[in-house]
Amino acid sequence: MLDPQTAEKPLTLVKSKANLRKEVDASGDWTVAQIETLFALPFNELMLQAQEAHKANFPEGDVELATLLSIKTGGCPEDCGYCPQAARYDTDVKAEKLMGLEEVLEAAKAAKAAGSNRFCMGAAWREPKDRDIEKVTAMIKGVKALGLETCATLGMLEAGQAQALQEAGLDFYNHNLDTSEDFYRSVISTRGYQDRLDTISNVRAAGMSVCCGGIVGMGESREQRAAFLASLANLSPYPESVPINHLVPVAGTPMADQKPLDPLEFVRTIAVARITMPKARVRLSAGRQELGRAVQAMCFMAGANSIFYGEQLLTTGNPEAEQDRELLAELGLKTKQSCKAEVFV
Repeated sequence: MLDPQTAEKPLTLVKSKANLRKEVDASGDWTVAQIETLFALPFNELMLQAQEAHKANFPEGDVELATLLSIKTGGCPEDCGYCPQAARYDTDVKAEKLMGLEEVLEAAKAAKAAGSNRFCMGAAWREPKDRDIEKVTAMIKGVKALGLETCATLGMLEAGQAQALQEAGLDFYNHNLDTSEDFYRSVISTRGYQDRLDTISNVRAAGMSVCCGGIVGMGESREQRAAFLASLANLSPYPESVPINHLVPVAGTPMADQKPLDPLEFVRTIAVARITMPKARVRLSAGRQELGRAVQAMCFMAGANSIFYGEQLLTTGNPEAEQDRELLAELGLKTKQSCKAEVFV
């Protein structure tokens, strides 16, 4: 019996690329069934389609380097089953106060010196208070003054808070869907799927770009993984940045013993994200270290063109910058030089 996480449909059900695209164009949305059909393509055919989509929309073939700094770590009241920052789980992560402005700016300077284009600031809040927004807007203005793109992930946002961040110059706001709507309650109970969609709507209404993706390998089926990508691809517009995380099981969390997703299934997920959201920056995020160099190389072939860059990714390890530079050089991949945000109209 096939693993439900990687089960493929019989090849007799696979439609041609032309017919699949015609159906999508006619309906305006991707259906879960259409995305499952992509997942079920022979691996070489799926990779070819992803490469064609990537080449057509990113002819330069460059890779964006982004650095993520945890400006407020731990103590989160949420119960996300994958997250060591949840206060209710017994992990090695200790609650810390919000970092000071100068400390954040020093980290941003170091990120720029190492070659990053975008500086992302993450805080372990369910939602920020207005006094928190005031402090973060000062950080945004300071990082923007260094010439970097700015991104923040602070939890759920009210419309007025999103507007304040936009007025401070924030380019991107990250708020992940995490997984499909029907699998969501298996992962999180302290907020609903609609809460996440509402925050994304508030970000769009304020005029900011959206960074939105999720985590694969949490025990979801391939159908649920397809539904997750459909939810992203059918946002109007779909996100400018799509971070795809590979679950990093952390001791003390409910997912500590989760079986790893098959690496080739992860590559397929990257390829399908590229095909369904062709103009987005598809980012390799958490879990890259565990995937290894060869799988990362296949992900770049499948259309990934952004990485979180640096030694630490919130509370989990990340390949060191020098290793990343060596891998990109061996693959002949250039890095994005501009720090101007790519915005969908």
